[in-house]
Amino acid sequence: MTAPTASLPALAPWRAAVFVVFALNGMTMATWVARTPAIRDALDVRTDQFGLLILGMAIGSILGLLSSSHVIARLGTRRVILVGLVTTSIGLALIGIGAQAIGSFAVVFVTLLFFGAATGITDVAMNLEGAGVEQRQGRSIMPWFHASWSFGTIVGASIAAGVADLGIGVDVHASAMAVLLLVATLVVVRFLPRDAVLAGLEGENESGEKSTFRDRLAIWREPRILLIGLIVLGMAFAEGSANDWLALAVVDGRGVDEATGALAFGIFATAMTIGRIAGVWILDRFGRVPVLRGSAILAAAGLAVLITVDQPIIAALGIFAWGLGSSLGFPVGMSAAADDPSRAAASVAAVATVGYFAFLVGPPVIGFLGERIGLLNALWIVLVLILVAAIASGAARERGAAAGARAADQAPARASVDEDARP
Repeated sequence: MTAPTASLPALAPWRAAVFVVFALNGMTMATWVARTPAIRDALDVRTDQFGLLILGMAIGSILGLLSSSHVIARLGTRRVILVGLVTTSIGLALIGIGAQAIGSFAVVFVTLLFFGAATGITDVAMNLEGAGVEQRQGRSIMPWFHASWSFGTIVGASIAAGVADLGIGVDVHASAMAVLLLVATLVVVRFLPRDAVLAGLEGENESGEKSTFRDRLAIWREPRILLIGLIVLGMAFAEGSANDWLALAVVDGRGVDEATGALAFGIFATAMTIGRIAGVWILDRFGRVPVLRGSAILAAAGLAVLITVDQPIIAALGIFAWGLGSSLGFPVGMSAAADDPSRAAASVAAVATVGYFAFLVGPPVIGFLGERIGLLNALWIVLVLILVAAIASGAARERGAAAGARAADQAPARASVDEDARP
C-alpha cells in the first residue's frame, strides 16, 4: 500500500536527496577504508589482528541489518537515515582519535561496533528510499543511487590520498570529515518525505495494516529471497573485500606506498561508479539475469589478473575490471528484493543481511589467510564466491511491476523491429 498521491513529495528534490544520502554514506565508508593502513600502523597491530577490528564492524553491521526492518517499521526511513548518518559521522571521528591520539585497540573496536550497526540500518533505509523513488518514477534507477555511493567513495578516497601524502594524521582527517558529513546530513534529510509516503515499503502488509514481527520474520522462508541474498553475498564479498583489503593488499603484496594503495582503491571505486552509471541502460536492454552473469565473469577475471600479474599497468586494469564487474550485484539485488512493495522492507533487510554476511565472515578469513599466504593469494576465495553468485543469478529475474515495466520499455524496440521486417 502506498500513500495517497496528494501526500507524495515532489519527485525531483526527493530523488536528489536520496542521491546525496548515498554519496554521504560512501564518503564516510571511503574515509575509513582508505586510511586503514594508517590506522593499522597507529595501533601497531598485525594483519590478522586488524582483521578482528574489521570483524567488530561486521558484527555491528549484521546486528543493525537484523534489526533494520523492525526499526524502520517503527520510526520510518527518514528518522533512521538521520540517526544513522549522525552516528556514523561521530563514529568516524572517534575511530581516528581512538587510533592516532589514544592508540587504543579497544576504543576503535567498540566504536566500529556502533559504526557498523548504524551503517547496516542506514543501508537498508536508504535503499528503501531508492525503491520508493523507483516505484514513483516507474523505472529502475537503483544502480544510479549506488553510483552516487561510489562517487562518494571516490571523493572520500581522493581526499584520503591527498591528506595521507601530506602526512596529516588520521585523527585530524577523520574529525574534519565528521564535521563536514554532519552538516551535510542535517541539510539533506529535510528533503526526504516526512509522512507515510513509503508506508508500503516500510512495513505494511497486503491488507494495509502494520506488519507484525512474525510477518517480517516469515520472509526468511522465501527461497527466492534467499537466492537473491546469495547473489548479493558473492558480489558484496567482491565489493567488500576491495573496501576492506585492497589498499593493504597492494601495499603489502606489491611493496607500494600508502598513497599508491589509496589510489588503487580509487581505481576500483571509479570503475564501480562507471559500471553503475551505465548499468541502468544495460539493465533496460538486457535484463537482470544476463547482466548479473556477465558482471560476475568480468569481476572474476579482473580479480584473477590482480592476483597473478605483478605489473602495475596490467594490475590496474585488473582492478578496474574487478570494480566494473562488481558494480551491479548489490543494487540489482536490492531492486529484485523490492519487487513486491508490500514486503519490501523485510525482503530488502533479509537480502542485505545475507549479503552482509560477507562482511562478517570475509574480514577475519581473509585476514587470517593473508597473514599466512599473503593478502593477494587470500583473495582467491572471493573469486570462488563471485562464481557462486553467477550461478544463482536466475533468482533475480524481474517479477510483478518490475517485469511489466521492463516489457513496456522493450515494446517500442520490438514494434520498431516488426515494422522494419514488414515487406
